[in-house]
Amino acid sequence: MKSINEIRSTFTDYFVKAGHRHVPSSPLVPANDPTLMFTNAGMVQFKDVFTGKEKRDYVRAATAQKCVRAGGKHNDLDNVGYTARHHTFFEMLGNFSFGDYFKDTAIELAWNLITREYGLPKDKLWVTVYHTDDEAHALWKKIAGLPDERIIRIPTSDNFWAMGDTGPCGPCSEIFFDHGPGVFGGPPGSPDADGDRYIEIWNLVFMQYEQSADGSRINLPKPSIDTGMGLERVSAVLQGVHDNYDTDLMKALVFASADATATDPYGIHKASHRVIADHLRSSSFLIADGVMPSNEGRGNVLRRIMRRAMRHAQLIGARDPLMYRLVPALIGQMGMAYPELIRAEALITETLKLEETRFKQTLERGLKLLDEAVADLGEGQPLPGDVAFKLYDTYGFPLDLTQDALRPRNIAVDTEGFDTAMAHQKAEARKAWVGSGEASTDLVWYELKEEVGATEFLGYDTNEAEARVVGLVVDGKRVDRAAPGTKVSVVVNQTPFYGESGGQAGDTGTIRGPGYSVAVADTAKKLGLHLHQGTVEGGEIAVGDTVHLAIDTVRRDRLRANHSATHLLHKALRDVLGPHVTQKGSLVAEDRLRFDVSHNKAMSEAEIEAVENAVNAAIRGNGGVTTRLMTPDDAVRAGALALFGEKYGDEVRVVSMGGEDLEHAISTELCGGTHVRRTGDIAVLKILSESGVSAGVRRIEALTGEAALKYLRDEESLLKRAANALKATPAELPDRVAALLDERKRLERELAEAKKKLATGGGGGGEGMASAQVGGVTVVARKLDGVNPKDLRGLVDEAKKQIGAGVVAFVAVNDGKAALVVGVTEELSGSLSAVDLIRVGVEAVGGKGGGGRPDLAQAGGPDGAKADEALAAILRAIEAKAA
Repeated sequence: MKSINEIRSTFTDYFVKAGHRHVPSSPLVPANDPTLMFTNAGMVQFKDVFTGKEKRDYVRAATAQKCVRAGGKHNDLDNVGYTARHHTFFEMLGNFSFGDYFKDTAIELAWNLITREYGLPKDKLWVTVYHTDDEAHALWKKIAGLPDERIIRIPTSDNFWAMGDTGPCGPCSEIFFDHGPGVFGGPPGSPDADGDRYIEIWNLVFMQYEQSADGSRINLPKPSIDTGMGLERVSAVLQGVHDNYDTDLMKALVFASADATATDPYGIHKASHRVIADHLRSSSFLIADGVMPSNEGRGNVLRRIMRRAMRHAQLIGARDPLMYRLVPALIGQMGMAYPELIRAEALITETLKLEETRFKQTLERGLKLLDEAVADLGEGQPLPGDVAFKLYDTYGFPLDLTQDALRPRNIAVDTEGFDTAMAHQKAEARKAWVGSGEASTDLVWYELKEEVGATEFLGYDTNEAEARVVGLVVDGKRVDRAAPGTKVSVVVNQTPFYGESGGQAGDTGTIRGPGYSVAVADTAKKLGLHLHQGTVEGGEIAVGDTVHLAIDTVRRDRLRANHSATHLLHKALRDVLGPHVTQKGSLVAEDRLRFDVSHNKAMSEAEIEAVENAVNAAIRGNGGVTTRLMTPDDAVRAGALALFGEKYGDEVRVVSMGGEDLEHAISTELCGGTHVRRTGDIAVLKILSESGVSAGVRRIEALTGEAALKYLRDEESLLKRAANALKATPAELPDRVAALLDERKRLERELAEAKKKLATGGGGGGEGMASAQVGGVTVVARKLDGVNPKDLRGLVDEAKKQIGAGVVAFVAVNDGKAALVVGVTEELSGSLSAVDLIRVGVEAVGGKGGGGRPDLAQAGGPDGAKADEALAAILRAIEAKAA
């Protein structure tokens, strides 16, 4: 018996030998189809190839595509566990031709694989064709040798595939396996076709038409092939079982659940073990592809899947969290084919454990309320909708979980009443919002959020995505369309654009639609909505358009590096300065980072160097950067640092850097921003400055990556220019500069001495009046250009000694300003006051006041050009006093 892993590899190896490129599975979150919640078919990743929007370097492909159907129109959640072939997660094997081969080769490849490689008996195989597809009918007869009665013409849409209302489409041909007369059911197209005897295992789509909006079809210039074979279904056939859950892979997971709970895998808990096995796969793969449980969008579907499985674990009797303990069994079965499971094992395990731990705390209370409500119901009476809504609103029970819990009792739920209660709650919340003062200014965003839900952020894992425009806001008002040149806020259902928060700047980039583009200058966040703020260019954007979003990846990479650097910087600061250091704010911009921390004094050069060295050592270590989901309390207990001013919900993203787990990580913080994959992606960090911004808060400004390297190159260039100017090497520059400074100080001292001699020795040293008799008083009055004002008092004292008895008045002029000093010898201090004289002189140069003693006073003024007028005024005052 072939294992599922062997069946998968046989398929891909077969088509590789037939000239196909083996293309890895795309993520479960489709980046190129905004109409899909999850990837639900193998052709999703090739959609743009089929429509001609994308070209690849191959024309044949084969895949094993992981798929989820648990939300939207493709929702198998309620049936999982109770039927033989329903799953939330499944694998779709497929081969594709992009204008290369068509029906004949596709049929021949399929028939040879099934009958030769897989060895299925030809007499057990039936096929269907679209009722008008005579070509396919003839080919099946020719290639497979099937008789007419085993080639069934189907006139319904089941055998005609279309990508949408318009676009590529074509007839299908399905291959069925007959389980034999021991199983009830008739061949396809018969009244008993819904039975389980004839099971479809492969669907071949012959994409040969282009569907127009008017309903007409034209032939495609290059017809293509799209096939899909459910791995679980074909494995059941090849392994000789009628139930997908009896295949080796699913059985291993069922048995792991049974072993962990010490229960019978086929007993009364059979359905529960199947639910757990299926939901373990879908939950783990969704988490590995970046989906986290939440109350919105894809995260909400994941949470519903997880909680449904956890409720069945409770039914089995599991006292402790169960799901996370089964992850090794899943990885053992599927890790080789899907290595993303191995890479994300820690994240998957912790997320499952967290969710189940939290949910178990409310599950018992919710089930008790459910039991009490059911006890009061009459025969055939449904559970009231308001009770179901209370379970949802208070205990986090999705409606389908309540329905599933009541299924064994044959009790329905009043879903209309549930919807009424939900609508009432939303109406009350809206009233409260409108009346909440300043918050009412954001009513447009509140209404849009209520109508379309939160924006799905895809930017942790991708830089581009397809999306659907769900809202346009111009000048604070919602509009249906926006013309070229309009500044508009664009809201889409999913986006790779990060909205400004947590100190990290919002993304910029481009939104492109049919005939237009929007140049996004910034991205903001409001109530869970990402607002792409930009200007429409080209044509007109409209609500409902499908658009392609692409962020500026160069800018995002710089933002990532700067954001991750702040985490390493925070850790280094705490290590160097002490555990009292906590973050008080940050700015993560494209070209720089700013980081504020609590610290009560300036950092020394040695401390700055130690911090910079520690960060760069962590960068060179090139450690991995991992993200986990935890409760805030659990994260803090595990050593994670919470960021200043950040508001946290029930779950937080915990970012660890430089280690394989929380215990050994260099840095662990609560953070919702985007980060590098490995610390080495930061390249280098250079601290530019450390300064105080307020009492007890210091600010570090730094650069990373190319910006830091450019800064260092510029500094090196300046160093070389300075060295060249002094005819020295950079290494000799400090000694050469020190020598120049010493020489300058010596020359300045000599110059000062010369100026003093000129000032006190008379003759040529200054302009203005020389010593003279004024009213019988000996006076020395001089203007001194270039003399330092602080030297004036000494010069005045020296001059007073030389004249014996008299008055000395000096005005020094520097940089256009005047400094005045007046000295009166002791013999005259009784009749002349230096303070009175200085006040007269300072008025002439635009100053006021002046201070000192009767024998010595000083002052200054802004107008040095009037120095001579100041001296003249002093002389007039002396003369007037002497008279």
